[in-house]
Amino acid sequence: MTRPVIPGFNPDPSVVRVGADYYLVTSSFEYLPGLPVYHSTDLRDWRQIGHVATRPEQVDLDRIPTPGGVWAPTLRYRDGLFHLIVTVFLGGRGCVVFTAADPAGPWSDGVPIPAVDGIDPDLAWDDDGTAIVTFARYPEPIQQVRVDLATGRALGPPRAVWAGSGRYAPEGPHLYRRGDWWYLVAAEGGTDRGHAVTVARARRPDGPFESCPGNPVLSAAGTGWEVQNLGHADLVETDSGTALVCLGVRPVGLAKSFSPLGRETFLADVDWADGWPSARLAEVPPGPAEEVIYDLGAPDVLADPVWIAVRQLPTEVAAPTPGGLLLRRTSGHTGLDGPRPAFVGRRQRHLTAVVSGVFDVREGRGGLAFRNAEDNLVALEARATGTAVEVEARVVVAGFDRTWHAALPSGDVELTIAMAPPPDDFAAGAVGGDRIRLSARVADDEVTLAELDGRHWCFETAKAFTGRVVGPFAAEGSVLVRRLRYSGGP
Repeated sequence: MTRPVIPGFNPDPSVVRVGADYYLVTSSFEYLPGLPVYHSTDLRDWRQIGHVATRPEQVDLDRIPTPGGVWAPTLRYRDGLFHLIVTVFLGGRGCVVFTAADPAGPWSDGVPIPAVDGIDPDLAWDDDGTAIVTFARYPEPIQQVRVDLATGRALGPPRAVWAGSGRYAPEGPHLYRRGDWWYLVAAEGGTDRGHAVTVARARRPDGPFESCPGNPVLSAAGTGWEVQNLGHADLVETDSGTALVCLGVRPVGLAKSFSPLGRETFLADVDWADGWPSARLAEVPPGPAEEVIYDLGAPDVLADPVWIAVRQLPTEVAAPTPGGLLLRRTSGHTGLDGPRPAFVGRRQRHLTAVVSGVFDVREGRGGLAFRNAEDNLVALEARATGTAVEVEARVVVAGFDRTWHAALPSGDVELTIAMAPPPDDFAAGAVGGDRIRLSARVADDEVTLAELDGRHWCFETAKAFTGRVVGPFAAEGSVLVRRLRYSGGP
C-alpha cells in the first residue's frame, strides 16, 4: 500500500533539492500563515519548518473569496537563493515571486509580475540565465513569458506554447532541462477523478513541444486504486534516479466516492524509456499514529507552524495565558460562516481522528469546529447559563444549516469531534463518507449530540479546494481553551 508523504490538506506540491536536502511547498488558499514549507532528506518523511507568507501583506487575502487565494506554487533554487513563485488568485496580488536565503524564512515581500495573468506559474532559467515563467490561462493553451525577476517586468508578451495532450484544462505546468531536451510536465483532466500527469518535450524551452506518446504518464482515472485524482506533479532528481511529488485523495468506503481529508501530497517513482518518463506511486508504509496534547499556556504555542487561521494570522485570534489559550471575537471578526472567523486550527491529517478540547465559556460562547469553507463546516458550541452549560451542534452544507442542542451541568465542558472511515463492505453506510460523532461532557455527564455521514464535508462536495482544518473558535466574547488533544491513526 502507499500513504501520503504529507497527509491532510496539502495540494499542488512543488519540490526542490539542494545538496542532500529536499524542500517542498504546497498551496494554502485563504489561510495564514500561507505556503507551508517542508523539509526531508529521503522524500518520504517530512517535517514542516515554516511558511513563506508569514505577513498578511505578502499575499493580501482580505478581500479574496473562497475558493481563491494562494494557488499552486513553484519552488526553485538558483545561485544561493530560494525562489517561490505563486498566484494569489481572485482579487489578490496576482503572480508574485518571493525569495529567501533560508527556506524556513524569512521570505521577501515579493515582486509582482503583472504579465502573468493566469494561474499555476512555474519558474525556470534559460541557458543565458533569463527567467522563464510558464503558466496556465484556462481555457487557452499553456502560456510562457520571459521576465526580469528583480523588477517583475516582462521581456516580451506571453505566448502559447502547448495546448496539452487533448484532455480537459491543461494546467500546473513545470519546465525542466534534462540533457538536450526541455520537458514540460502538466496536469490535465480537471482536479477530480479525471486528473492526470502529462508530458511534452522540445529542443528549446519555448517549443515547439511534442506530446509524449504514453500520455498520461500517471493517472488513477478508471482504476480501483486506493489513491485517486493523481495529478499536478513536480519532478526532482535523486541519487537513485527521478522521482515526482503529486497531489491525490484517499476516498473511503465501498464506493470510494468521498475523500474526507482533501488533496494530499504523494510520492511516485519515475522510469525513463526512449527519452520519455512514466511514473508509478511509490510504496510508502503507513506512518505512525499521532497523539498530541497541546500546552496551550506555553508562550510560544502559536509559533508551532501547524497553526493557521482564516485570512488572518493565528495571533490575531488567540493568545496564550497561564490558564490556556484565550480566543476573542472582536468587531473585526465574523462567525464561522463568514470570511474572518475567530478560529484557529490545524489540518486533519488522519482518516481516523479524535479532536477534543476543554473549554471555559463563562465569558463568551465558542467551542470546537472543523471547516472546509464558509458554507461547509461542523461545529460544537457551548455557553454558560449560570446553572448549566448549553451545547449546540451545528452543521452547514451549501446553504443548509442544522442544529442539535443539549444541556449539561455547570463547569468546564469537554467537546469532542471523532471521525472514522465507514466500512468497505456492503454494510449500512458503506457507500457514504466517514462517520462523524459530536459529543460533549462535563465531569461524569456525557451526551452525543449528533452522528453524521461525512460525505457532506469531503473534497468532492465542498466548494473549497482545501481540506478539513480543525480547532477552537470564539462565537461571542472570550473563550478559554484549557486543553486541546489531537489523536490520529492511518
